[in-house]
Order: sequence, then C-alpha cells, then structure tokens
Amino acid sequence: MNLRLWVLACCLTWLGTAVATKPHTKVQQAYNVLFVGNSLTQGNDLPKLVKQDAARRGITVNTAVVAKGGYAIVDHWAEGRVQQLVRSTRFDFVVIQQGPSSQLDGYQMLVNGGADYARLCQENGCRLAYFMVWPSIAWFHTFPGVIRNYTAGAEANNAILIPVGQVWKDHIEATGDYSYYGSDGFHPSRAGSEKAAEVIVNTLFQPQTCGCAAKIK
Repeated sequence: MNLRLWVLACCLTWLGTAVATKPHTKVQQAYNVLFVGNSLTQGNDLPKLVKQDAARRGITVNTAVVAKGGYAIVDHWAEGRVQQLVRSTRFDFVVIQQGPSSQLDGYQMLVNGGADYARLCQENGCRLAYFMVWPSIAWFHTFPGVIRNYTAGAEANNAILIPVGQVWKDHIEATGDYSYYGSDGFHPSRAGSEKAAEVIVNTLFQPQTCGCAAKIK
C-alpha cells in the first residue's frame, strides 16, 4: 500500500475510535416559569418550594412571580405587567391562578380571561398552565365547582391543568386530614404548599409535557 494512503487510513481509524469512545456530555437545561396569582401563590413562597422540589429531582427551575392578594387573572391582565414580562423574557411555562372560582363569574374569567393568556403564550413560545386551587374549609362543598371550572378553563385554552385542588380533595376525603389548610381555613399550611409544589413539578416536568425524562429522578 502507498505510504501516504496507509498513514491516512491509520489516522481515520484512530479518529473513529476516539469519537466512538468519547464520553457523552450531558447538557443541563434550566426551565423558566412565571407564576401569576394571588396570596395562594405567595403563601409559603410557593415558587421557591417548586424550585427546591425540582432541584431534588435534578431539574433546574428559575422562577418569576407576579402576585397580589385578592387578584384574579383579569386584574393582572388589566395592569399589563404580565404581558411585558412574557414579551421580554423567555419563559417555558406561565402558571396562572386566582381564587376558587366555583361560580359562573369564576368560570368566565378562567375561560375568557384565560384566552388572553393563551394567545400571549402562543405568540411568545411558552406553555400556559392552570394552577387549580381549592375552596376554604367553610365552602368545601363547592370543591366540585372549583375542579370543573379550572378544568374547563384549561381545556378551552389548550393549556396544562395542574390539579392541586383535586389532589387536596382526594387526600382530605380519604384521610379526614385537613392539615393542608392553614390556621385561617383557606390559605395553605407549609404542608399544603409543599404538596402543591410537588404536584406542579410532577405536572410540568413529566416527559410528555417538556421532554425532560432524562432529568427526572
């Protein structure tokens, strides 16, 4: 064999072996989540709990929050800060939440008001998610309406449904344990917020939602 051809063949063989045996380097991706809500999101710093829960599973999450006590999603929309943030920052998910919303006006806000958020997310390349909450203990009988209306809002706007309220209801009815509620019978206890964070992470970062199966432990 010609000496030059022999040297070239040896080099190609070595290069192929080096490429084949090079260890795979895993790229760490961070997910950016915007929370839009009220005191049910602010309580116990839920976004921080989401970051911590995700980190324990090897998922990096950065959060931003727009929350004011007593606000509905239409109130935030009227102020315009959410729109500015979504248009200026790359978010993977926008998580919206308001009060229990078991009645007709709540339904209309979740469905019709939620449509504005859905368009905003579509235009800016992020996913909309509904953080389903819960009624107060005194209004526990309205839980089916809460679940129904949050589900309707998510379905109408092709959004992700985060079923925290459903998880709370199932737990309470199975155990008689109301410890997810705080001392006022409405806002979440620490345990309630931790459960909410767990459900949020389970929902947003399941493989079919974000394609991050390799990151979930």
